[in-house]
Amino acid sequence: IANDGGDFGAGANLMLVMMGAQAGQWDMGPFELWDAIGVKDSVKRMQDEGLEVPANVMAMLEGGRESFYAGAKKEQTYWDLVAKSVAEVPQDDRHLTFLGLKEEASKVVKKNLGASLVDLGDGVVALEVHTKMNTIDDDVIKMLAEAVAVAEKDFEALVIANDGGDFGAGANLMLVMMGAQAGQWDMIEQAIDNLQKSLQGLRYAKVPVVAAPYGLTLGGCAEIAMAADACQAHAETYMGLVEVGAGVIPAGGGCLRMVERWTGPLEGTDNAVMLPFIAAPSLQIATAKVATGAPEAKKLRYLSASDGISLNRDLLVYEAKQRALGLVRSGYRPPLPRTLRAAGIDHAKSIQMSIWGMVEGGFASDHDALIAGKVAYTLCGGNVAEGTALTEQHYLDLEREAFVSLCGEAKTQERIASLLTTGKPLRN
Repeated sequence: IANDGGDFGAGANLMLVMMGAQAGQWDMGPFELWDAIGVKDSVKRMQDEGLEVPANVMAMLEGGRESFYAGAKKEQTYWDLVAKSVAEVPQDDRHLTFLGLKEEASKVVKKNLGASLVDLGDGVVALEVHTKMNTIDDDVIKMLAEAVAVAEKDFEALVIANDGGDFGAGANLMLVMMGAQAGQWDMIEQAIDNLQKSLQGLRYAKVPVVAAPYGLTLGGCAEIAMAADACQAHAETYMGLVEVGAGVIPAGGGCLRMVERWTGPLEGTDNAVMLPFIAAPSLQIATAKVATGAPEAKKLRYLSASDGISLNRDLLVYEAKQRALGLVRSGYRPPLPRTLRAAGIDHAKSIQMSIWGMVEGGFASDHDALIAGKVAYTLCGGNVAEGTALTEQHYLDLEREAFVSLCGEAKTQERIASLLTTGKPLRN
């Protein structure tokens, strides 16, 4: 590798990188970007402006080929710059993409505007969310319920995954904002109730459910992953219950799951002090703590200790499918509904005293304190004595009540408006 120029080389073509960065095209390489721009038109412009066009690119155009990549996802070809001919893109059967799967119409079992059910083969069906930022709306909630019914009837397992930039950024706040501004509290409560029922349906489905989170997995999307029997997470999974940034608390079972995961080790120990085991998740939710990767998500118990971690993003859906099949082969049986031992109102008040100290120290606002207090009250089981046995539905009812009540707060509506208009949380 050599040349006669003044230098060996000045590096990559930064114009293509810059154009991609400005357009947010992080998932495309330089040649894919050039294809998106239009090779033929851009080369003509380069020539018109007196710029030198690489000879192997001219050879491609002169040979009748107008793009570096072409063809369907499963049979994609590329232009070999060295051989100056068309070659097939190497395919890995383990690299499952919904774009490729849906090229066969028969693979799409069911779909609506927000989500699709796609046959992964071997008796596994996948739920793919494809809303903007993969947020949760009414269509997604409906498909969550339908996915369980379809999987139980015609398949052996269900995987929840997608091809987007992130697993999901949470609930569709625009719907919440519109309902709150119109005072449609029954509508908001019904939407939360539908989400809770859909996620409880995942939890107690007759077939194993495996989620494949990656990237941003926030709010309601984290609750979807936590409702599954198991997760196969990408190493770069930034997971957290961040609803306080919108002025509300997790209400899709997130509080319930944190109680399960943090107090589970205390089951059968009557004399254990519960405060440390309920204060930790209360603080996580109240500060919108987001894991910096899958290993930390395990420490924070957004992921279970037994959940898998994939290093290769391309293999994530395949490995989630294999995990689901493993549960099938091991004789999967759905869990039985359980009662949870409540921390009780006294511990909730202890946590609220700590919150008061943060307000007095200038580390939290009064509205932060209001939300954090409702988080503590919910996680502690409400106005009950320590050790009271509570059903899962009791915690879900507390979540829903707190969520709807906070939607009526002017400062919560200000926080939602800030997220919708600026994309940034408001501290008020």
